[in-house]
Amino acid sequence: MEGPPLARDPATPAERAGRRSRLRTRLAEIPGLHPAPRGLLEERGRLTVEEALGFWPKAWQDRTRPTPIAALRAGAEGLVVGTVTHARAQRMRSGKPLLKVGLQDAGGRLELVFFNPAPWRMRQFAAGDPLLASGKVTEGFGGKLQMAQPEVEKVQPGDSASFGRIVPVYAGPADWQHPALRKLLKRLCDEYAPWTVDDLPAEVRRRRGLLPAGEALRQAHFPPAGTDLAAAAARATPAFRRLVFEEFFFLQLALAQRRRGVRREPGIAFDLSPERRRQAVSHLPFALTGAQRRVLGEIAADMARAEPMNRLLQGDVGSGKTAVAFVALMLAVQSGWQGALMAPTEILAEQHLRTLRRWLEGSGIEVTLVAAQARGRAQREAREAVASGRARIAVGTHALLEEEVAFDRLGLVVVDEQHRFGVLQRARLISKGVRPDVLVMTATPIPRTLALAFYGDLDQSKIDELPPGRSPVTTRLFGDSQRRKAHEIVRRELEAGRQAYVVYPLVAESEKTDLADATTGAGELARLFAPHAVGLLHGQLKAEEKDAVMERFRAGAVRLLVATTVVEVGVDVPNATVMLVEHAERFGLSQLHQLRGRVGRGAAESHCLLVAHFRRAGDEARERLQTMVRTQDGFEIARVDLALRGPGELLGTRQSGQHLFDLADLYRDESILEEARTEAFDLVAADPDLARPEHAAAREALEQRWRGRLSLAQVG
Repeated sequence: MEGPPLARDPATPAERAGRRSRLRTRLAEIPGLHPAPRGLLEERGRLTVEEALGFWPKAWQDRTRPTPIAALRAGAEGLVVGTVTHARAQRMRSGKPLLKVGLQDAGGRLELVFFNPAPWRMRQFAAGDPLLASGKVTEGFGGKLQMAQPEVEKVQPGDSASFGRIVPVYAGPADWQHPALRKLLKRLCDEYAPWTVDDLPAEVRRRRGLLPAGEALRQAHFPPAGTDLAAAAARATPAFRRLVFEEFFFLQLALAQRRRGVRREPGIAFDLSPERRRQAVSHLPFALTGAQRRVLGEIAADMARAEPMNRLLQGDVGSGKTAVAFVALMLAVQSGWQGALMAPTEILAEQHLRTLRRWLEGSGIEVTLVAAQARGRAQREAREAVASGRARIAVGTHALLEEEVAFDRLGLVVVDEQHRFGVLQRARLISKGVRPDVLVMTATPIPRTLALAFYGDLDQSKIDELPPGRSPVTTRLFGDSQRRKAHEIVRRELEAGRQAYVVYPLVAESEKTDLADATTGAGELARLFAPHAVGLLHGQLKAEEKDAVMERFRAGAVRLLVATTVVEVGVDVPNATVMLVEHAERFGLSQLHQLRGRVGRGAAESHCLLVAHFRRAGDEARERLQTMVRTQDGFEIARVDLALRGPGELLGTRQSGQHLFDLADLYRDESILEEARTEAFDLVAADPDLARPEHAAAREALEQRWRGRLSLAQVG
């Protein structure tokens, strides 16, 4: 490697480009790298120096202080320095080879045992060699202390990768492969890490007390003496703090620039006089809660400004988001614009349509449904009504995105259950207007860290109060053998004139699994709960069949609805008081919380009954189920979900961020996220285009190294 480690930041774009190119050197091009450990990295897709340096240790061992052999104890890990007394090849009873190596120091003797040693191992030791050995101590024949399959290295001058320091332990390699892999990564840390370009602006590093990038990389793999091993394992050392900060910082920088870009676009300044707002609210047949009024004030203030609204509305199941969205749509309509409400399922879209039409009865304002596939004359007419502007509000699913669906004057887009839609889908709907305001809603509560990390470019509102008249939901957990008790509660509610849901994880019986399925369950429950009518609802039914089943359930003709998670979102039947979930251990926390939200929508006490097969449930599944029993607070549930499963469950697979962070943990690193967000947003406020020379490295990194990864987080 030419040249000494560089301490100063590179001053020119060419210098930075040269350093970045050096870090992109392929491992195969580096002379003298041992092919075996290089192969371990390449098998994991780490082909360059930069990628190899991102192969983080899973643990560390302190090998700075050897233990006298006499002080070793069986069952404990030991590190010893001694002299080889002998090396004897033997055979086990099975006939397989065995190597025993004697080691002694001033106070005791120890035997090193190697099973099935490779030929090179048989030639490795000679009497009189000074040797370091590390491994678990056991008690052998006659009470002699042994180390089986220890890691060993001859004592010699120079800087060892495996002894005399805190050493990394990497996931995957066999015990005997660790020394070679460690040696390779030590070389990369020594020769290449110092050439790393520090993408964080110098003033940010100084303010936050962060290590230089190259030093952070080196210390992440090979921490300095005295490092707390528990802190290293928890990614809480100064080195990891720097690396985590950088991941968060560039995510927040992208969101800050995106937010600024949206605000610079010309938007619609809606006429939102107090009289207009009163008029919009007057269509509702009930009074808004304090939380709804507060949120509506935030939305109205956005809509009145001549820049596009880009707002996330959070509210737990049943908190009244639809009413707030309706008033926002009416504010747009009253100003001469159209509104679009996009829902993830046809069932939910049709429910929204019925609700909006009921609230607008007698007003002369037309609301129409744009269905997934143009079904005959009615759908042609619906699309013509939207294109001509006669229909002031269009409700639909992905159908709203179809090329032939056009709007006359689209002013407001409301996206319900936003995590069900990809970024490009939302962008396509927005493009159907000049630059309509956007309100995205979610009933999946989002912990604050997740909201900051992935929705940092959206303004955020939260409905944190339930409307009056919502009854509490009692949640109970039953084992598979206790199903009869759960059924007794269902029967009691049905005989009291109420209705129930039973949800299964599968539509139909599968040869690949013995999970219960909805189709079989519907037949059994029809017999069990006769004469109460049982209906079956799942995603494989035709739209007309779904409509018919739901209409009968709403009307009370179907008393017990057997379904898959197609009922997870939005279905509103106030007379339904029981939600029974079969194989509850198979569902995610947010799914279970959404399912529970289907009941408790009327005045009667409601029940959520979770039937679980505990034999198949791991610790995580049991914790999910206990959380459901313990709390109904959606944000507490989301917090536990984030801790258990990471961001993917809450955001949906398309934009989960599962591969966005190598090191950062939203649950663990909340305070670092706050710091990085402050710095990134302040930087964009001071230098929006990162045009200043001192911000050039950050601009280059955002464009070259981070832009592709961060596209996952571009939402709204």
